[in-house]
Amino acid sequence: MSKKDGKLRFINYFSYGMTDFIGAGAFALTSAWLLYFYTTFCGLSPIEASSIFALARIVDAIASPTMGFITDNFHKTALGRRFGRRKFFLLAAIPLIVIYMAIWVSGFTYYYYVATYIAFEIVYTMILIPYDTLAAEMTSDFKVRAKLTSARMYIAQFSAFLAAFIPGRLINTLGKDSPKSFLFASMIFTAIFVCVLVLVYLFTWERSLEEIEILEGRHSKEKLSFGQNVMKIYIDLITTLKIKTFRAHLGMYIGGYLAQDTFNAVFTYFIVFALFKGAVVASNLMSIMYIFQIAGVGIATYCTLKLSPGGAFRVVSLIFMASIAGYLIVYGTVPNSFVALYAVSALAGLGRGGINFVPWNNYTFVPDVDEIVSADRREGVFAGFMSLLRKASQALAIFLVGVVLQEFHFVSGSQTQPPEALNAMAVILIAVPAVLLVFGIVSSFKFKVTDESHEILKKEINRLKDGGLKEDVDAETRKTVEQLTGLDYEHVWGNNKIGYRNWRRYKENQKA
Repeated sequence: MSKKDGKLRFINYFSYGMTDFIGAGAFALTSAWLLYFYTTFCGLSPIEASSIFALARIVDAIASPTMGFITDNFHKTALGRRFGRRKFFLLAAIPLIVIYMAIWVSGFTYYYYVATYIAFEIVYTMILIPYDTLAAEMTSDFKVRAKLTSARMYIAQFSAFLAAFIPGRLINTLGKDSPKSFLFASMIFTAIFVCVLVLVYLFTWERSLEEIEILEGRHSKEKLSFGQNVMKIYIDLITTLKIKTFRAHLGMYIGGYLAQDTFNAVFTYFIVFALFKGAVVASNLMSIMYIFQIAGVGIATYCTLKLSPGGAFRVVSLIFMASIAGYLIVYGTVPNSFVALYAVSALAGLGRGGINFVPWNNYTFVPDVDEIVSADRREGVFAGFMSLLRKASQALAIFLVGVVLQEFHFVSGSQTQPPEALNAMAVILIAVPAVLLVFGIVSSFKFKVTDESHEILKKEINRLKDGGLKEDVDAETRKTVEQLTGLDYEHVWGNNKIGYRNWRRYKENQKA
């Protein structure tokens, strides 16, 4: 359950990275194919199909922050002390993950698909939030965290490749009119999910109970009521937005991932209906894209270490934007050119792989910046926020695509679509991602964490932990801390309203 020493070996990197087979693989299969599956094989209209994702986000607005709170505090229970406050939930998810297969069964009603998708999303949350905290808890080293994120992203791109490739091969074998292609794909993925959950449980670790108790020693041991705990969840969640580094990170994350989610949601429709190429060709193009995303992770890792996280994001976003322009050129000039389509898809993969890497690498440093602000470790809070936002962005993208397709007279189950629906597909694929990427690029200039600034931050946190006085801070450290937090130095280390404990203390002082 806990580390034997501070050194990470290949099996640790591999096991940590493999878990994103669930995060990225399930996400890729869902975002690329589920809306298409619902409208083609389940008799749902685009509005009905896309509303399922929106309804799941309403549930997730409660589930994600609650899960983050639970994992931050689960060490106080016997199960948490025995199995780990994070890893208990990874272990418990092993038998529950089979719900994923139930999503991909045709022939049921709308309410069946709502229920099964929401059930899977709850299990998904139960896995991803604890998992997202592990890199920050396994090591504080800037470069080791970058390697962990690289391992995660390489596996993520490979799993996304399989999510594109496997359904295409099954469709080719079973026929384009058979919904069993998607059921069999989900069965393959579920078997893999079980294996990777076992690996991550056995070969990763979290912060030790002793470290947690030392951190909690900074704060009052007062027990909170149920109502106070509910308030704590949402105050902790909302006040994360007061941290400058987290806001900049969210800008890149939203811009990059929402651009991809929108692109993914309409890509299959664009290839099948606008370019008349069929689902197998769509699968092949996505497969090429995901193969090149693996190389894109390498580009982003290199740029992160040689430039900066913000600089790396700008490089890979511009590559993806160039590919989007390429799809517009192909659609308008040579729509029947397979060479052009494969070339543009390969370029898209280089950009997308990097966009996937940079925000998740950046995220591992956010709890460190938060610690000097709140004087607390709140990985679970940030993981809950990220999980909620990630799934909300996917749901929003799919819901808006569904609404637009229906508004432009898309016909479910039909092999041909009216011209206005085809034009709408092209606009969604090209214009919307481009605008979102520009938003992410602007945000990247505000993200100031580098290897050097992170080292200064760690030293200052350790100095304050050891009883150092805030007034003894040197000028360079003060400037770095203010640049990362967006706060005057006098207002860090708990002297603020960020986090429930600090917020409550401030309110009590106001009354006194």
